[in-house]
Amino acid sequence: MTAAMISAMTPAKIPAMTPMMRCAALPLAACLLLAPLHAGAADKPPISQTLEKTEVVATREAVAQSDTDLWQRIRRGFAMDPLVSPLIENHEIWYSARQDYIKRFVERGSKYMYHIVEEVERRNLPTEIVLLPIIESAFNPQAYSRANASGMWQFIPSTGRNFGLKQDWQYDHRRDILMSTDAALDYLEKLHGMFNSWELAFAAYNCGEGCVGRAIAANQRKGLPTDFMSLKLPPETRNYVPKLIAVKNIVLSPGSYGIELDSLQNRPYFVKVTAPAKIDVKLAARLAEMPVDDFTALNPAFSKPVAAGSGYFLVPTDKAEPFKTNLDLYRSLNAPMVSWQAATARRGESLDKVAKRYGLTGSFLRATSGPFKERRGKLQQAITFMVPMQKEARIIDDAVEKQLAMPVATSSSATATAEPVLMTAAAAPADPSAAAPASDATPAASYINAALAPAAPPEIYTVKKGDTLFAIAQRFNLSIEQLKTLNHLDSSQVQIGQNLLLGSVPGSDTVPAATDSNLKPAVANAKTVAPRNISAAPRSYTVRSGDTLFGIAQKFGVTLENLLQWNKLTAKSVLRPGTRLRVS
Repeated sequence: MTAAMISAMTPAKIPAMTPMMRCAALPLAACLLLAPLHAGAADKPPISQTLEKTEVVATREAVAQSDTDLWQRIRRGFAMDPLVSPLIENHEIWYSARQDYIKRFVERGSKYMYHIVEEVERRNLPTEIVLLPIIESAFNPQAYSRANASGMWQFIPSTGRNFGLKQDWQYDHRRDILMSTDAALDYLEKLHGMFNSWELAFAAYNCGEGCVGRAIAANQRKGLPTDFMSLKLPPETRNYVPKLIAVKNIVLSPGSYGIELDSLQNRPYFVKVTAPAKIDVKLAARLAEMPVDDFTALNPAFSKPVAAGSGYFLVPTDKAEPFKTNLDLYRSLNAPMVSWQAATARRGESLDKVAKRYGLTGSFLRATSGPFKERRGKLQQAITFMVPMQKEARIIDDAVEKQLAMPVATSSSATATAEPVLMTAAAAPADPSAAAPASDATPAASYINAALAPAAPPEIYTVKKGDTLFAIAQRFNLSIEQLKTLNHLDSSQVQIGQNLLLGSVPGSDTVPAATDSNLKPAVANAKTVAPRNISAAPRSYTVRSGDTLFGIAQKFGVTLENLLQWNKLTAKSVLRPGTRLRVS
């Protein structure tokens, strides 16, 4: 029987599939892969009936160790029978026409899939589950839906709480990689126990057990079959399982669909490290020698600029020791761990007046700690929010950049064994720019890992669901005022689909053109920055990738007007990494 013949049948006419018929319903490569699993099935009982559970687990572990590509390990764990449906074919066509989309979710998923496979196999579950986050979120741990579902596994608030995922103003366990994965597997095991079918379990994961239960009861009253294909379910759910099966079929034999599936290393991507009770997310990333975006991709549960409440971080396996060493050295400086503090406001207070108490604006608080329930500018409930502490922020920057030296990333031909060192006051130059040029510096004498230098942001960013102006500013190492000035914004509110100018085009290191009208607010804001105690001798600063004139002015507590005047620049001047600027 050919695949075309099976596809032509209605679900009611399809007979029970033998192993050979299952092969016929799949591409040849997938059939050959599954053949060893089905060989002799007609005259032998299932393996699970002839081996003890410990032997099954041992067999799986031995196979897992022999696979160098994680995809092969995932394929060997597939346990669901093939389904035949026009819906599956439609989704196969849709995915196979989008190689770039597949490449993106595979790249994102490469951070998490090894952990999910380990947990799925530990529970002896089918590895189709590993593909579920592709359907739910495309492996985006920050995904947020219209139904308020959040995280890689897309838990709605109530279901998340039912499975132990705490959600508060500062931390959302639904986005925690370890906890949400554990909760998702708990939920799927419960659903499978209720319906005794993985198709129905996945359907219930999408629309709820009550939804599937009612559909089953309706068919039973009519004397109709109660398998997934026979149930009357919401349109999204009817497509949910076929999407999963379509992805599974593509994973089984990507070449048959014209897809090039990047291989995945069959080894852990991340490990757990002990975290301080509270620490700035940005500082934690610097101590791990990681870009902030990479750090938050592994630790996406923190809703605010301060990481608190988890007790651990996830970092790539090769960053665990650097993080521990750098954290110990940083602690020895007795420098602050946080540059934000929590504050509260009562119901009925004006948010703008609350903000003024801290020298801020209501728009800033809405962007950094909102949204809040307000009516005519008055708070409808008591709130807790975060307030920046400029003094602590400067101390943290000084401690990391002047006193804590980290090894510079080197090429494979260079020596990469230098350890982070604590620089004494006598040994540390008064300013990072006073160090020897990068070409002459040894790793141990460098002031910060080159990887910590922020990458030049793209010229345009399109606002996505869940974005705030503060989050966008943090992501691209800009200030809220910079974003507002560059984009002529009167408030901190942004709309989905809105395009924001961020800065220089990657690789060009050019400062965006600014008119007199949008330059003046930045100058006015820069004047409000408290000046530092600086020596009479002029100080200099070496421009890094991603720097902006406004950001440099803020960093050194000078006005933008003075910075431009001292260096004979205009707002349209090109900033190039390596250029030395006078900053006092």
